[in-house]
Amino acid sequence: MNNVVTQLQEFRQAIYKNLCKAQDATFELMDALLLTRTAQSLADLSLSCVFRRQWPSVYEALQDTRPDRSQLMKLYIQQLPRSERIVLAGDHTSWSRPFAKTLKERTYEHSPSQLGGRPVTVGYGYSTLAWIPEDTGSWALPLLHERITSWDSPISQAVQQLSSVSSHLPSRALSLWDSEYGCAPFVNQTAELPVDKLMRLRSNLCLWGPPPAYGGRGRPKIHGERFKLNDSTTWRNPAQQVEIDDPDLGQLRIRVWHNLHFRLSPNHEMSILLVERLAADGSTRIAKPMWLAFVGLKMPAVTEIWRLYLRRFAIDHWYRFAKNRLHWTVPQLSTPAQCDRWSDLMPIVTWQLWLARNLVAGRPLPWQKSLVKLTPGRVAQSFGSILALLGTPARAPKVRGKSDGWIKGKKRQSSIRYPVVKKGFSRPRKTTKKSP
Repeated sequence: MNNVVTQLQEFRQAIYKNLCKAQDATFELMDALLLTRTAQSLADLSLSCVFRRQWPSVYEALQDTRPDRSQLMKLYIQQLPRSERIVLAGDHTSWSRPFAKTLKERTYEHSPSQLGGRPVTVGYGYSTLAWIPEDTGSWALPLLHERITSWDSPISQAVQQLSSVSSHLPSRALSLWDSEYGCAPFVNQTAELPVDKLMRLRSNLCLWGPPPAYGGRGRPKIHGERFKLNDSTTWRNPAQQVEIDDPDLGQLRIRVWHNLHFRLSPNHEMSILLVERLAADGSTRIAKPMWLAFVGLKMPAVTEIWRLYLRRFAIDHWYRFAKNRLHWTVPQLSTPAQCDRWSDLMPIVTWQLWLARNLVAGRPLPWQKSLVKLTPGRVAQSFGSILALLGTPARAPKVRGKSDGWIKGKKRQSSIRYPVVKKGFSRPRKTTKKSP
């Protein structure tokens, strides 16, 4: 236990140094974030017993702090195991700000939780690359959590994050991606990175087999036979087929095909897996099939690889945890820089909970079940019991005078209203030849 306490204290001290400016107020703000279960604004966090400053210091901390994102990422990577295979998961989510007309660079973002109408909201999109430490459960530990700018896309941001993280990992990792990233641009842009990729595919895609041998005339073919995922008549015999009995999902049938590629990435071959749940009579109507694509050096065993992909859903749990318990989307900040600095605190808090999971005792509320493995929410629920043991590197506040306030007679100017940025993709126009 003493080793765990020492490790957590050293981690908190390193975090304190990497906050750069406004270290004391920002660090106490994070401790208040861990202990505050419900908050309707940032000012509510100043009421915590661990925040020894006044409520204006909360906003000043986010205005002045400069978290070193690169150094924080390296600090997180130092906590990764050296003996186990590292499993990463990437995804993106939205921070809805539909009424913040004075906030720069708002874009249209996908938001499936919107009631009625189209699943679109106005705000910021954030891309996350996280380490998934356990085979089951809801733990996802972000290594990078960054805003998708108005000139970037989720795929380009994910490529940048994967490139930054993979160069510092102790071993070759396996990254898990949703169907949005199962496309040729993502495969092409990550081909040179030392990381394997397991992506989900949409069921309406069309893949291509290896080209036939060159016949000696004309241009050599680039693609072979078509392989349409929703048309079984185009499927060739699978290279491998197994059926397993899973205690949770029941009977499963897994088929594998090798040497397939996207039309726009013919030089990068993939292995395709079809995972189907079978009913008692052997039919597949019990659930929609899941298509997976593996791109890398050595594919894991067929009976193991589909289980690895299920670990990707832990990042969805972390998004829900960050928004509901860590109050990520509660503050109505006025600049993109403040939103980024506030968002940088979410991974820091999550990593502290992970390192403290073996120190806290499970004390469920009367309506909660007892858990053997504590979730992030349960650890945060009991984190106050060890905070006094850990101490804080933050210094006590200094007494200062009262501000003079707004200068009398000085006119106030209205904030600038910024339009919503609509991302688009330029396509070449078809030109018709003019008749002579």
